[in-house]
Amino acid sequence: MKYIVLLVDNFDKIQICLIVLNQPLDKDYLHILWSKAVLKACADGAANHLYNITAAERDSFLPDYISGDFDSITAEVKAFFSDKGCKLIETADQDLTDFTKCLAIMLQEIKSRQLQVDAIVALGGLAGRFDQTMASIETLHHALSMTQLPLLIIQGTSLACILRPGSHRLGVNTGLEGDWCSLIPVGGPCQTMTTGLKWNLNNQVLQFGTLISTSNTYEPVAPGNPRKPVTVTTDQPLLWSMGIRKDSDQD
Repeated sequence: MKYIVLLVDNFDKIQICLIVLNQPLDKDYLHILWSKAVLKACADGAANHLYNITAAERDSFLPDYISGDFDSITAEVKAFFSDKGCKLIETADQDLTDFTKCLAIMLQEIKSRQLQVDAIVALGGLAGRFDQTMASIETLHHALSMTQLPLLIIQGTSLACILRPGSHRLGVNTGLEGDWCSLIPVGGPCQTMTTGLKWNLNNQVLQFGTLISTSNTYEPVAPGNPRKPVTVTTDQPLLWSMGIRKDSDQD
């Protein structure tokens, strides 16, 4: 089973770190991402979801650490992972979300362990309460000043990441892309140029109240021909999101 990771041509050959967020988990996503991750973490109440979904195989799903203010994790789950030797790191700063704090610890761990990592993937964070979804997007913004590693969020049928200012080439021919994609200027106006989309942007300014690119899709290709990469050039951080599907969803 393969999964899309932006900015990387072959997911099978990359090294990732995984952050599990406090939302219901997709078991298929969890298994493949866990097997690829060289470092695994849970943000507070995410440990409850991990504990519940792996009931028959919990010893194979022990995170390297669990962090947060521990207002969501249950006593039973906390005791289980503590007894198994998982590190519990309490972070009480209420100005930052558990996701952002978990990411900061992960970056410290990557440095101290001298890990070679290509991307950080967060599982969850795009469903449930709208304000928590927006908080996940804010963490993507925080990550721009915290690390040069790409940070991706995957949940359900969606993948999201923030493209840094500059030019990007996105491989979108894995066969696991959904039909839609979007470019949303969540941090401020973005002058943007694209290729490879059905509705391309030609140095237009994306800005709330003026123009945003939602419900876009990819440039049509003749049957049997590969889909062209998408290129995006932006002068400010720009949120890219896209539909994803599992192998089992294919015809």
